[in-house]
Amino acid sequence: MGIESLIVFIIIGAIAGWLAGLIVKGYGFGLLGNIVVGIVGALIAGWLFPVVGLPLGGGILAAIIQAVVGAVVLLVLIRLVKSA
Repeated sequence: MGIESLIVFIIIGAIAGWLAGLIVKGYGFGLLGNIVVGIVGALIAGWLFPVVGLPLGGGILAAIIQAVVGAVVLLVLIRLVKSA
């Protein structure tokens, strides 16, 4: 992985984490936390989407959508664990 790919990965993670924080109210973790949530969400969605059978295709927009869905799932799971 080149430095350019890593930068794009971090930017997509930041955007996805920020959007997921807006969708799931009350669970913003700051810039660095949002990047981590977005990246972990992208990993979750990268595993979840093929299992369910929902291919999104390629491109930056598809990657952001997929990462946002994964990050929302992650934030909902965090909310469930914290409330238990």
